[in-house]
Amino acid sequence: MANHKATKKDARQALKRRDRNRYYGKTTRNAIRDLKALETQGDYDAKMPNVASMIDKLAKRGVIHKNKAANLKSKLAKKKVA
Repeated sequence: MANHKATKKDARQALKRRDRNRYYGKTTRNAIRDLKALETQGDYDAKMPNVASMIDKLAKRGVIHKNKAANLKSKLAKKKVA
């Protein structure tokens, strides 16, 4: 365990950031899963911008790499609902 006061604070902050990042990541993965499960193209098109925004925020925060974000958005944009 850390001994310096500032190092202890940094460890506390890192735990908070980790929990927050895990929450945002899981929420976004659930949104992607729900988007892929939609049946109609209209619903898909309506929800796609929100999911793309969530993916961009993950990349901006450094939770995922910017190229992974681009790949996810590209795959979702190409998908056509039958």
